[in-house]
Amino acid sequence: MFTGLVDHVGTIEEAVATPDAGRVLRVRCRYHDLAPGESVAVNGACLTVRECGAGWFTAGAVVTTLGRTNVGQWRAGTRVNLERALRAGDRMGGHVVQGHVDAVARVTAVRQVEDARLIDVALPEELAPLMVPHGSVTVDGVSLTVNEIDGLALQLSIVEYTLRHTTLGDLRAGDAVHVEADVVGKYVQRLLEPYVHARR
Repeated sequence: MFTGLVDHVGTIEEAVATPDAGRVLRVRCRYHDLAPGESVAVNGACLTVRECGAGWFTAGAVVTTLGRTNVGQWRAGTRVNLERALRAGDRMGGHVVQGHVDAVARVTAVRQVEDARLIDVALPEELAPLMVPHGSVTVDGVSLTVNEIDGLALQLSIVEYTLRHTTLGDLRAGDAVHVEADVVGKYVQRLLEPYVHARR
């Protein structure tokens, strides 16, 4: 489990396809005490550490991960948001993030309005019902507040600190991003589904 509070921006050093582990990524980072088997959210996708050393780790992305994310497009030099798994007793500063990417969405507009960077994202139809104004959403591993929602258009308002400490400041119209809806909304939707269908 994660919180969506990115603690480091790492860099993909190598991305290689292998027959036993899908796509293996070597990530340069500031971590010096990782352990094999540990979970790390990489742009919001929960990956398992295969090998590691001072300032680097490798992780594999299997076919299901590649099918639900844009990990297959990462190349040497790609910057990625990193977060280590939450430990018992840590501050819960963001929201509950599973590291399970629900969809790859597309940025449609980026503009600066005074001290805020407004980013518009076109959501897949199935995710739109899970978004509520001022609710939580994870974009490329970053816990954010929904600024506005209009049909399939999600608007995010990014503060200067987040722009400096994540990759969100690099986003431009046309870029693909990982989106994970709030897990609470997913469970509510699932629990209400039989009753919604019964009334139709």
